[in-house]
Amino acid sequence: MEFKVSSKQRARIVLVHGVCHGAWCWYKLKPLLEASGHDVTALDLSASGVDPRSLDDIRTLEDYTKPLLEFMASIPQDEKVVLVGHSMGGLNIAVAMDMYPEKIGVAVFLSASLPDAKHAPSYVLDVYCEQIPAEEWLDTKFSSIGTPENPLTSMLFGPKFISLKLYQLCSPQDVALANALLRSSSLFREDLCKKSPFTKEGFGSVKRIYVVCSQDKAIPKNFQLWQIENFGVDEVKEIENADHMAMLSTPQELCQCLVEITKKYA
Repeated sequence: MEFKVSSKQRARIVLVHGVCHGAWCWYKLKPLLEASGHDVTALDLSASGVDPRSLDDIRTLEDYTKPLLEFMASIPQDEKVVLVGHSMGGLNIAVAMDMYPEKIGVAVFLSASLPDAKHAPSYVLDVYCEQIPAEEWLDTKFSSIGTPENPLTSMLFGPKFISLKLYQLCSPQDVALANALLRSSSLFREDLCKKSPFTKEGFGSVKRIYVVCSQDKAIPKNFQLWQIENFGVDEVKEIENADHMAMLSTPQELCQCLVEITKKYA
């Protein structure tokens, strides 16, 4: 199925991956969106995908988000993009929304962390981690890196967590790809708990759409809905048969969803 748009509806869509992933995870969705008539950019965040930096080189969410912020700085003032943040990528696009609200037509949170403008940016991660028993992380590896004065907790999803929690509806080929390409990353909670809330004037001023993935076992549907209730969005869309990796398990449905959002808001 094709979803063609007119030249007037053509938009720049920026895809931001989740923790431990990279631009590679959009390999099915990106050509579908391009075939629909949009310009699409998929970014590697710092120390992710093929980005040459190491996790030892970064300590803050801003450090981690630097490739996205550099891209946003390069966008002309009269152009607006569609930002799509997956999973923890919701926090990365929130940083960009706060800094460049005038350059964003709409922000899409795809089964993502959705912060608010009341609490520290770590709030939704703190609530999430409180609700997830340690055993639910299965073989995910957590390690302390850095110094006592500047600590950071790294994480890397294990094969069991990938198969059972993240990619349970994806193909064996996509599971193998994830096991080969995932890199250690962090939730940056040590940094985020010390930050001021995102601003209503920046982050809060951008139109927000949340795409619920109903079969997500990593960020369960009830937690996705709690985040939406906590801060509010302009519209909620849902993909019934999507696991956490909707761009891989349901790329056609996600493409249609993003084309509809772009047509309406961008």
